[in-house]
Amino acid sequence: MIVDLFIPCFIDQLYPETAFNLIKVLKKLNIDYNYNPKQTCCGQPSFNSGYWKETRKVATKFLNDFPNDRVIVSLSASCAGFVKNYYPLLFKDKNSQEFKNYERVNKNMFEITDFLVNKIKKTELGAEFNHKVTYHDACSALREYGIKKEPRELLSKVKGLELVEMKENETCCGFGGTFAVKNQPISSAMVQQKVENALETGAEYIVSTEASCLMNIQGYISKHNLPIKTIHIIDILAR
Repeated sequence: MIVDLFIPCFIDQLYPETAFNLIKVLKKLNIDYNYNPKQTCCGQPSFNSGYWKETRKVATKFLNDFPNDRVIVSLSASCAGFVKNYYPLLFKDKNSQEFKNYERVNKNMFEITDFLVNKIKKTELGAEFNHKVTYHDACSALREYGIKKEPRELLSKVKGLELVEMKENETCCGFGGTFAVKNQPISSAMVQQKVENALETGAEYIVSTEASCLMNIQGYISKHNLPIKTIHIIDILAR
């Protein structure tokens, strides 16, 4: 089996080690991969800011960057969910080549935990992580892509890992892209509550599928020098 890799902007620019850990996981499973270095943003930031015309150009390029009719594995449910759910708003002509390309990409696009648990039925990866963790359900992962049990099922099979659920684990961390900039006081209060709920569990790490959420949460943790860290789920599964 060979899959195409969709490496989102946040991973590419800020957490490249997570992308390399994805490759480690695929190698564990004897899955070959292809990475197109020409791929760029899926268009979600500009779309959410109202620049739909500009987003259409970015989205067209994105579709052309994945021309193969095979599984596309993404490290972000937010980005994968955006492509799957919102591209039809950009390409309304169902007879256009762009919409046909969207249909191909849509059926092949999988967030990594969805791919592992539901597509190839692999939950035991031989990972070991001797720490207590709590899980953050990112808004887009939960409500747009639709994953909840998948990350938890994978974490339950990690040797030495103890998963403790925090209060209000489905509540937003306060990032929301430009929301964190345009509504900074509200965003700060939301991430504060998220971290306080995590600290109450006694966990050493906050785990999520979304690098953007983890960046926001880690920013608060680092600023206040708190005894907890953030980590992407794939960074655990690669160990």
